[in-house]
Amino acid sequence: MSLKIYNSLTNKIEEFIPANKNEVNMYVCGPTVYNYIHIGNARPVIFFDMFKNYLTFKGIKVNYASNITDVDDKIINKALERNVTEKEITDEYEKAYFEDCARLGSNRPDFVPHATEYISEMQNFIQELIDKGFAYSNDGDVYFRIDKLNEYGILSNQNKDELEKGVRIDVSDKKENPLDFTLWKKTSKGIQWNSPFGKGRPGWHTECVCMINKIFNHKEIDVHGGGMDLKFPHHENEIAQANALYHNHLARYWMHVGRVNLGKEKMSKSLGNVIWVHDFAESDFMPYRLLIIASPYRNSIDFTEDLLNQYRKMYDKFNRAYKQACLLADVNNVKNDAINEDEKAKFIEFMDNDLNTANALTLANDILKVINTSVRSKDYNLALVEANTLKMIFDVFGVRLSYNALSDEDKQIYKNWEDAKSVKDFELADKYRNMLSEKGII
Repeated sequence: MSLKIYNSLTNKIEEFIPANKNEVNMYVCGPTVYNYIHIGNARPVIFFDMFKNYLTFKGIKVNYASNITDVDDKIINKALERNVTEKEITDEYEKAYFEDCARLGSNRPDFVPHATEYISEMQNFIQELIDKGFAYSNDGDVYFRIDKLNEYGILSNQNKDELEKGVRIDVSDKKENPLDFTLWKKTSKGIQWNSPFGKGRPGWHTECVCMINKIFNHKEIDVHGGGMDLKFPHHENEIAQANALYHNHLARYWMHVGRVNLGKEKMSKSLGNVIWVHDFAESDFMPYRLLIIASPYRNSIDFTEDLLNQYRKMYDKFNRAYKQACLLADVNNVKNDAINEDEKAKFIEFMDNDLNTANALTLANDILKVINTSVRSKDYNLALVEANTLKMIFDVFGVRLSYNALSDEDKQIYKNWEDAKSVKDFELADKYRNMLSEKGII
């Protein structure tokens, strides 16, 4: 079975066929670095990292880009509040962002473009839109002319009239149409650049298009991803600009992940009802990643402490079983790096079906039962093979399962503990158990 994914552009599950058979170009919208990320912001970070893991697992090279938006009104306002430069703000929160990503088990993307590094490309791009009649300048501001584009609304699946009625638009008497969006913003506040249109800074929607074009040589990429809340207007407006100049949809497949709500309410930094990833206990990063991975990626998640606690227990159960199987194999000098090929085939079948991680996790639970049964029956070879298979699945998930091989000295302590228990010398057994516990072995 070949990989099938849901394409937000067509609203259908489709066979995933990249432009180059064994290589995928993927871009995911990254953070605006003016604050820490909350647990909702972390969901695309986790999901698309896992998606890259799976494509790599299938033998596909992935060129993964995710940007840093380092120019924005929110950044400028925070810099003014603190009386520091915008760069001091963006450096601080970019560093915190990647620290949080690493704790969540996500790898750094292959390309991390910063918006401020592409200003000249953005200005040239905007000028080209003006020259072709798709944009117009008015008193230093530049807007995209959506009426010149028949396909506007293709991603959000709405026509222009519906969008104008149903979406709150930044109304300006400088615009020809209320839906026209900003490509260049005239400003005298904060960081700004000289341009043919006047002193100012680029619009958010233009930044991503230009960075994608530069990194991927103006080719239509395979995958563009992000949170569901970016579908309109951000991603719609990216498509509009690519369509205008390059007659494509910027990406062949658009993928969107659902929101993480706090209980039943939408999280909002401005309202203050958020949970910062930065505030997580170290022990909660892997359980939270497992929670995100286990949930159907297009559905919203209603986060509660009870839900996280459920995944704390689940992660601990998997990690303990994996560790015990490896430990007992180690102590008994059982060596085997094989995996269960039938279970691997099932895992691929589930993941190829629009990344059905829920079924893959059910498979992992079945493997867990085999591990525990094998350990009880002292079939350490089978336990190790199943542990290897479980690790294979969790490596794709990006959820860490840990075991450090024992030294000869530690193996002897473990055997002494087992011998003391077998002759019911509980005092001596407790002594050895404490030694193993202090070393983090059990």
